[in-house]
Amino acid sequence: MPISEPESEPLYLGTIIWPGEKGLDGHSDGDAVSHAIVDALLSAAGLGDIGSNFGVDRAEFIGANGKVFLESTLQLLREHGFIVQNVSVQIIGNRPKVSPMRAEVEAVLSAILGAPVTLSATTTDGLGFLGNDEGVAAVANALIARTNQGLISAPKVG
Repeated sequence: MPISEPESEPLYLGTIIWPGEKGLDGHSDGDAVSHAIVDALLSAAGLGDIGSNFGVDRAEFIGANGKVFLESTLQLLREHGFIVQNVSVQIIGNRPKVSPMRAEVEAVLSAILGAPVTLSATTTDGLGFLGNDEGVAAVANALIARTNQGLISAPKVG
């Protein structure tokens, strides 16, 4: 996501503000971490993506915090018989520095999702808009499981 204008907008990643960092542009709060997690969870369950479930045509999501999307996604997963087992998310870009905020973000996201969340980071070695400090990207992987209510019986063999 590109850096927002004006530069006074706060940076939200993992639903929390990162002090001293410029915010990201977006229909909601621009939280690339939460958005990547939502996409990973919805995709793992075969339920589309953030755009098909919470599109920019829906005024109620203007400026919404990433927590809104995470909680709504958890509700969709529950309705379809899934629970979250684990999530891994990686921030891609030169900024912000992740290590000072890693433990807090992991704790907050783990509490929201009710499952372990790990946060990592990498740079693009100065390449592209991410390497030029013009934005940040995030990629997530999610492990989900069917609940007992969502289990499909396997056909009997023999």
